[in-house]
Amino acid sequence: MSDMETPEAAITVTDGAAARLADLLGSDPDKQVLRVAVRGGGCSGFQYSLALDIAKPDDHVFEQNGVAVVVDKLSMQFVFGSEVDYVEGLQGAGFAVNNPNVVAACGCGSSFQVRDDAAAEPVASPA
Repeated sequence: MSDMETPEAAITVTDGAAARLADLLGSDPDKQVLRVAVRGGGCSGFQYSLALDIAKPDDHVFEQNGVAVVVDKLSMQFVFGSEVDYVEGLQGAGFAVNNPNVVAACGCGSSFQVRDDAAAEPVASPA
């Protein structure tokens, strides 16, 4: 699936997440983006990896509210339709992925499981 085939709203960013990301990126938002990736691991099978990064040529790029979120091709199948939010709570603050594809999560919330048909290809662990 290329950028041309990926619907623009495949990943959405809340106003709160966009504002926090803009604060983090400062005056030079063109160089960095928020990368949303899925890695194998955790007690439920998959974990999110969110980090400030530089977009790569084969990434899916989603720009909203003046900021960009990127997803690599492998991770896209697991996060399609998700919303990136920024949450603050008793256990801290950070970006969160609200993913409609999740069918189960571990008790601590650090890993998740998706429907069998969403996991057609294996996701490699970071090298």
